[in-house]
Amino acid sequence: MREFGETYQQQYAVALFNSVRYEIEGGGTQSQLLHRKDPLVDRSIFSGNLFQYLEENRKWRNRFVFVASSYSISLYESKTAHDRSLHPKVTINCAGYRALKSMEEYMDLVNNSLPGARPSSSPFVKCATQFPLILWHPYARHHYFCVMTEKEQTKWHAVLQDCVRHTNNGLSEDCKVLTPAFTDAVRLHRQAKGHYGTWDMMCGGPPQILANLVMETLHPEMRSLIAHRLKGKLQQKQRHWMLISDALYKQVLRHTRAHYEALVQSCEVQRPALDAGLRTDMDQIIASKDHVQGKMRALVLPRAEQLLLASVKPYVDSILEALMEPTSRGFSEVRDVFSRELVEVSKNTLNGGGKELLGEQMERLSMLAFHPVKMQSCYEEVEQLNLDGLQQRFDVSSPSVFVQRAQILMREQMDNAVYTFEQLLNQSLEGQGDEDLCKTIQKCEDRVLKKYDYDSSTVRKKFFREALLQIIIPYMLKHLSPSCTAELPKFKELIFEDFSRFLLVENVFEEVVLHSVTKDIMMAVKEAAVQRRHNLYRDSMVLTNSDPNLHLLGESPSVDWSTKFSPDDPEGEGEGGAQDEGPRGGLAAAKRRRQVVSMIQLDGEEDDDDDEARMLPRTPKSPDSVHEIRGLINPVVEVEHPEAEEGGTNGTEPVSATVLLEDGSVEEVRSVTTLVEGGDQRRVSPQDMMKRLMGKDRKQEVTDIEQAIQEIDLAVQEGGKDTDLEADLGQTSSKTNEGLNEVGPQPIRNGLTGGDGNGEEVENFGEKVAVQISDVVCEI
Repeated sequence: MREFGETYQQQYAVALFNSVRYEIEGGGTQSQLLHRKDPLVDRSIFSGNLFQYLEENRKWRNRFVFVASSYSISLYESKTAHDRSLHPKVTINCAGYRALKSMEEYMDLVNNSLPGARPSSSPFVKCATQFPLILWHPYARHHYFCVMTEKEQTKWHAVLQDCVRHTNNGLSEDCKVLTPAFTDAVRLHRQAKGHYGTWDMMCGGPPQILANLVMETLHPEMRSLIAHRLKGKLQQKQRHWMLISDALYKQVLRHTRAHYEALVQSCEVQRPALDAGLRTDMDQIIASKDHVQGKMRALVLPRAEQLLLASVKPYVDSILEALMEPTSRGFSEVRDVFSRELVEVSKNTLNGGGKELLGEQMERLSMLAFHPVKMQSCYEEVEQLNLDGLQQRFDVSSPSVFVQRAQILMREQMDNAVYTFEQLLNQSLEGQGDEDLCKTIQKCEDRVLKKYDYDSSTVRKKFFREALLQIIIPYMLKHLSPSCTAELPKFKELIFEDFSRFLLVENVFEEVVLHSVTKDIMMAVKEAAVQRRHNLYRDSMVLTNSDPNLHLLGESPSVDWSTKFSPDDPEGEGEGGAQDEGPRGGLAAAKRRRQVVSMIQLDGEEDDDDDEARMLPRTPKSPDSVHEIRGLINPVVEVEHPEAEEGGTNGTEPVSATVLLEDGSVEEVRSVTTLVEGGDQRRVSPQDMMKRLMGKDRKQEVTDIEQAIQEIDLAVQEGGKDTDLEADLGQTSSKTNEGLNEVGPQPIRNGLTGGDGNGEEVENFGEKVAVQISDVVCEI
């Protein structure tokens, strides 16, 4: 952290210089679509129930899971605990994790955690169902879940992937100084240790990234010291090593968080003085930098061009094509998903839904970009990105860095398209009736899709250029640094001491290398656009003033569709009308918080606003089921009593009695619970209930009734097809079924004696049924 701190302080001043220069000179392109500032205000992402494996007792327990707008996963004992704003049992930050849904894939990763050990195919966690969900991390504790159906597994896997995707993107692009300073400091720190190329653990916020940076070297050292000392079988060794690794990671994370906060605070204190000096001497600093670059270019360019010609240019087109194909398919799928949703809105409008139904549909549509299941088809397209053959050559650890970046851009473009459509539609509906709703929707959709195509092309071209630079620049630096680094100190003499904090020769050297390859990369992307490959637009095609008043709408607040057309909520106090004031905002705030996933239904799902009801899994038949164990210890037998005494209420009273069950075993009865349904509540005393259970042998009663039914069937077969007979038979069957429903389910036989010694028998309902059946048989 001390080494990183020195590098960070140097890069902080450089990042501040670049930020102020960009602010003064301006630049950048303006998008055609509107951008929503805070799309997830007063929202939650998902909630539902699944089963969690507890390491402490090695048991599976049902947990209520709540995914907040920050994409942190909170696990509660039950939904009631969440509604009461109790503290969660566990809170998971998914940065750096991988969401898995097969034990085989998980075991492949676990077997690599202890090198030299014989791979094992049997997991040390036995899943309670066939549908596991696992969060795997190279350093932190793993989390195991499971659900009951494949459909639930698919939905939860999409939700977990979205949590990982969002939390990995933990560096805010709005921080024009802190974020560039941090990323450059991390890159230079790793390059100083010989690690060039992309890094797939650049995940989460700065403290987490720094912890990963420390663990990159500390983790292998600790493993070499401890692994051979672990005792027991392979599964036990793996379990112990994961616990040790998690404890180590938590300690490191605690230190990096404290160090980073202190580091940022010390730099921010100096910012006002640095900013004032920059604005005063900006022209002289820029001139000094240009002079140093010119001198350094004479040294670096010949070597850089030779390396480019031999080892880079032949591969630029193949790298670009590998990036363009899956990425463009993903952005095209975003367009298709957006269009399909609007088609559904138009269909319902044509069916006479009116503005009230339109408000409900637009409420669902507004969060389309953040619906992990609806967006999954878009994300899957770009996950096919494959850089095989190029990864090893250019030292690319994995394509996951580019995949997740493309997915974040796809989500942003989807939200921009939805938000623009909302604003256009809201403007068009002012003072309009229900007659031309479908036509208005179609016009707004056409305008938005035109703007989306242009913005999609612009965003993808920028993504391709950045990805090519991320792949090629580290490769060139790795090959040029050994020969150029020794000559860099002489360029420090060309920089005034007052400007030395803002102009570092290491940064100038990297910029010279960057400029040497930028021209070839720009030409490759431009050629693809000229050929209209993957629907890319040429740079000369600029949509100027196509909607001069559109960006004025971007300054308007988001439309609250849940209350706009609601006749029952004219003051806008309906669902979502108030913001949650914090994680412990209470039950009322939790009810007002709108949930993203439940806003848009899956195909074939019921229209239910409560996703927890759909996601509530059935309890697996595991030996540790609490309800099953209670049922075995204290079995409950239900007995229906047709008559009751006046003036009673529900209640439980202790008794002392025994009952002979059908399997011949004798069970002790400790209490009798009276439950009165419907009408007047009438109380049946425990003694009367015991008398009720001391009646005639129930099994014999059922046998008599079954014999009567057989006699009825025989009479019917002999009596022909007389219609009157059939009518009587229908009445008989109805009466017989009613009798069986009353008598059949009773599992208790004679043999129950009350504790008070009273042997008096009560009237038996089965005898009445038998008499009724006998009368009907005689009539037949």
